[in-house]
Amino acid sequence: MNLIKTLAAAAVALTLATVSFAATDADTLILETKNGKVTIELLPEVAPKHVERVKQLANDGFYDGLKFHRVIEGFMAQTGDPSGDGTGGSELPDLRAEFSKQPFERGTLGMARSQNPNSANSQFFITFGDASHLNGQYTVFGRVTDGMEFVDQIKMGSSSQNGAVSDPDTIIKMRTADQF
Repeated sequence: MNLIKTLAAAAVALTLATVSFAATDADTLILETKNGKVTIELLPEVAPKHVERVKQLANDGFYDGLKFHRVIEGFMAQTGDPSGDGTGGSELPDLRAEFSKQPFERGTLGMARSQNPNSANSQFFITFGDASHLNGQYTVFGRVTDGMEFVDQIKMGSSSQNGAVSDPDTIIKMRTADQF
């Protein structure tokens, strides 16, 4: 009987521990594509300034209608540029890098940047698979928890043009879950 009580107590403790680490609605993004909604867990404990920036821009409607301008099969889909060609950003200042040990795996969100590690602004990418060559080189700020099949359906770019997409898919709407 003691074993059953101990196991039951352990199961309750494990459930409570799991719940306490779940992302809140304020730290969950909903990214709507033409094919469906993608749920993204933001990681403020990993990259607080990047999470704050993306949440601010998302809830201001900045990302709505922006193109997935660079999409490379097996690698990543990039968006967040109001100019639509990978050269633009928001009017907010660039962010300092928040590199971490968080790995780039399937569904990881990372901030795009120029050669300067402290140049992230509004552009981000979602990885289609392992991209361990990016580990420690780009800021990880989130991960897809549901709807990765819709990310997989984003129109691919030309491999001969480094993933540039003609007539690209767009973000229909992106907000935190508490404001969607």
